[in-house]
Amino acid sequence: MPASATKSLRVAVLADSDTRWKWGALTAQRLAPAGAGIRLDGYLLRGRATPTPRQLNEVGVRADSLHEVTGAGFLRAMTEESYDVLVLALVGGGVQAMLHGLRNAWGSGRRPVVVTGYVGVVYEKLADGLLLRHGADLVLANSRHDADRFRAVYEGVGADAAAVTEVALPFLGGAPYTGEHDPYTVVFAAQPSVPDNRRDRTYLLDRLIAHARRHPGREVLLKLRSKPGEHTTHIEELPYQKLVQGTDTPANFRLVYGHMGEVLDRTDLLVTVSSTAALEALHRRIPTVVLTDLGVREALGNHHFTGSGCLASWDQLDAGHRPVADPGWLARQGVAADGSYATAFDAARARIAGLLDRPGGLPPLNPYYTPETAPGYLPGILARHHLGPDGAPLPGAPAADRAPGPVRQIVRRAARGAYRHGVQRVAPVIRRMGEL
Repeated sequence: MPASATKSLRVAVLADSDTRWKWGALTAQRLAPAGAGIRLDGYLLRGRATPTPRQLNEVGVRADSLHEVTGAGFLRAMTEESYDVLVLALVGGGVQAMLHGLRNAWGSGRRPVVVTGYVGVVYEKLADGLLLRHGADLVLANSRHDADRFRAVYEGVGADAAAVTEVALPFLGGAPYTGEHDPYTVVFAAQPSVPDNRRDRTYLLDRLIAHARRHPGREVLLKLRSKPGEHTTHIEELPYQKLVQGTDTPANFRLVYGHMGEVLDRTDLLVTVSSTAALEALHRRIPTVVLTDLGVREALGNHHFTGSGCLASWDQLDAGHRPVADPGWLARQGVAADGSYATAFDAARARIAGLLDRPGGLPPLNPYYTPETAPGYLPGILARHHLGPDGAPLPGAPAADRAPGPVRQIVRRAARGAYRHGVQRVAPVIRRMGEL
């Protein structure tokens, strides 16, 4: 199944949330050789954050086929279908489980090139997340900065670091910023889990509304990731939609959904705590602020932007501050505002082509974690995905070969509703009681 400029590339993407589907599907498209077609089959892992049709439509990536699957169902599909490339767009534990499951399913037989990576900025659990992804043929790093860190972690534990491949975030793009719009538009990119408490989220909302009042000639938008009842990659206990209810807001303030790229088309100033949207904006040379109001802290993720020139507070923004990003920092972070983005995936494409043309095919997958290297850690990860220590599906694993029937669908909707209620209502109450 050699990849060439004249042969269509068959790619499968397994994703567990809307954001990871976006990353995986766009990565798949970027990995196709120039001039080659691509057949893209999407598999959505059944779970808490399985994307809704609205979320999939908002991502704007079309697949030739799309299936909701269990882990066992996906593993079986990978033995029945033939692909050139498989992109695992999952949380670290999911990647590790699928690597072991696929190793068991494929054995020493013919298999596709397996690719994985990160959706955005890697600011926490670096070693944990990386070692859970070890075993894929390509572990994509979104910047030179990340590639250096990834290799250091792998080499530091004696794991093969050859899979680390420098690319860029696949969803960067859009027209460069050329000047102010009418009206001047400020966009706050909200995040589901940062900050993670009512006090800080209310503070940010109040400052955004106050900015709108202070600047009545500006349009001030609160860009939201999901609508009530939908789940994203991260759990959102305190949606801004609920926090803003009953608040007196000015006419120039409003909530918006939709594709981030379309929102950035009309943005003059992007404000966030640490959203990956900041990198999208910086790529387009849109003035971007990473807020310092709540401190510069690892828990917030804004520490990643030290040295960027983008750190500022609401007081500074209210006074008219417009940040200027540091070109050196941008280059190290793979933002490619200098126009080099077109070649960012060349190394990955070349590596995939070489692996597909490897005489005798590819060797079995070989993750760093095994029952010998991590006997107290790996079995639990595999069990959470209904896999045994050898990667084989456990007896009684969720049905893999059929969609849920009407009764099952009702039960699932009720379960998800109960989960949302627990996350968004009960959990905050318990947390507050614990703080008394």
